[in-house]
Amino acid sequence: MKIKVRVSYKSDAKYAYFICKKIQESAEVRGTGIAKKDPEYIKDKIINGNSIIAFFNGKLAGFSYIEVFQNKEFVVNSGLIVFPEFRKKGLANIIKINIFKLSRKKFPNSKIFSITTSNTVIKINTKLGFEPVTFTELTKSKKFWDGCKSCKNFDILVRNKKKMCLCTGLLYNTKSKFNYNINNSYNSDKILSKGDKIVLAYSGGLDTTFCLKFLIQKKYEVHTVIVNTGGFKQEELENIKYRALKIGSRSHKTIDAIEEYYQKCIKYLIFGNILKHNVYPISVGSERIFQAIKIAQHANFIKAKAIAHGCSGAGNDQIRFDLAFQIICPEKLTLSPIRDIKISREEEIKYLKDNGIFICWDKALYSINKGIWGTSISGKETLTSYNDFPEKYYTKQLKKNKSENLELEFKKGELVSVNKNKDSVIKNIIKIEKIASKFAIGRGTHIGDTILGIKGRVTFEASAAIIIINAHYLLEKHILTKWQLYWKEQLSNWYGILLHEAQYLDPVMRDIETFLQSTQKRLTGIVNVILYPYRFHLVGIKSKFDLMQASNKSSDKYGEMNSSWTAEEVKGFTKILGNQIKIYNNIKTE
Repeated sequence: MKIKVRVSYKSDAKYAYFICKKIQESAEVRGTGIAKKDPEYIKDKIINGNSIIAFFNGKLAGFSYIEVFQNKEFVVNSGLIVFPEFRKKGLANIIKINIFKLSRKKFPNSKIFSITTSNTVIKINTKLGFEPVTFTELTKSKKFWDGCKSCKNFDILVRNKKKMCLCTGLLYNTKSKFNYNINNSYNSDKILSKGDKIVLAYSGGLDTTFCLKFLIQKKYEVHTVIVNTGGFKQEELENIKYRALKIGSRSHKTIDAIEEYYQKCIKYLIFGNILKHNVYPISVGSERIFQAIKIAQHANFIKAKAIAHGCSGAGNDQIRFDLAFQIICPEKLTLSPIRDIKISREEEIKYLKDNGIFICWDKALYSINKGIWGTSISGKETLTSYNDFPEKYYTKQLKKNKSENLELEFKKGELVSVNKNKDSVIKNIIKIEKIASKFAIGRGTHIGDTILGIKGRVTFEASAAIIIINAHYLLEKHILTKWQLYWKEQLSNWYGILLHEAQYLDPVMRDIETFLQSTQKRLTGIVNVILYPYRFHLVGIKSKFDLMQASNKSSDKYGEMNSSWTAEEVKGFTKILGNQIKIYNNIKTE
């Protein structure tokens, strides 16, 4: 069985007479409907690409077309016909979906309507987002209603002054953002129907709360999932679950991905001393791929038809989610209501208030993303290039004014103890965050280039990440060779760029990780740090692999005396080292 449904070509005009004949025969069998169509009129629709034509095993099997009225205010989907011998094969549904998409593509600002007596067509339209309406809400065009004259029930329409008939009027209104149908954005033949399962990446914040309520109101079966990469306490996770279920989520899943996030990402961010533009520890950008992977796996497990996220159309996260979903579960639709509707945070708040959902609206003005590697905060101040971020909206406040020592121990590049207390790396990161955040250390505002090519500004808090990376780098400067440090810097920079730009699943990332891992074989030692309000000081290091101390043992102290070479050997070395430069500069240019 081979079904082919497409937009009509000019060469399809030869089918016009046959299609009109089949429409008339169908109307006579039903005992209602518009019985006659002009072949020349249908031919015009076909030639101009304003119709959908269907074939079954190479044979003409069905048809539908669009008409425009009232200066493109209304578009009607008309003439839907599946020839009797090809019925009960799903053709009507496929044709209707395609004529709807054609209408949206060619006339994106028009209201789309249909009138029909067919229960099948009514069900299909309803799934697409059409609503039953009275005829008074449809076009006032005389030309359209005159087309009903060939129907045997035209007298009923006349007697009711064109307000009602045996047909049901169905309208899809594009004017309201909240009447938006999520199927509009997709060119795929797949389409969501009411009741279909959707997995929603849910954090409990404003954006995902809006998405949850919006999708539920669209009659989808929504299942929420949150992937914890270290930013939530157990009580917070329980509150998020309670809120999701109360709003109407059919189920809620909490997935712990902290260990995997560390082993597959944070570890290499530390090994590479990666700070984007030497400022930002890529807190949120590094989390998203692991969240996306877990969400996709959950969607597969519960057999969801689509995955939804709450990203806007101007940020990086939409690319990270979309790309990961396309790679991991390409058979599922990816939905993004906020991006597609183009809705502001103020409009989201109003929508939720109007629907009886209340959260802390003051905090809702800011988008907060928390993880073990840091917290990012976006709001009205970060949309400007000048304004500072308000002190009160940082999630951690200054609580200590006196300095405090902090001792970090690394073994092969991994953080194994804090203040001489050994623990897992994850617990050590959390421990440093608790200690250093009381000094309000690790705050900053980063300005960088987004994946989409615009500049973006974000405020962040990352006490642990900033201290660990700087301490680790100090240890490396004592232990690694000049060329190890140089090439590490080059590859680490690329690793950070590729991670930030959603390329984590590219195999080159595994290649860079192998290199970074190999540089950590000797990276064992202790780093002494002093914490102050809003800043920290790296005092020094202790390590048996310290190249500085190894050279000092032979009395070769930088800037002082040497024992490993003579003065004459240095003079000869310098002469040879400068030979090429001397030759170049001895050539006269004039």
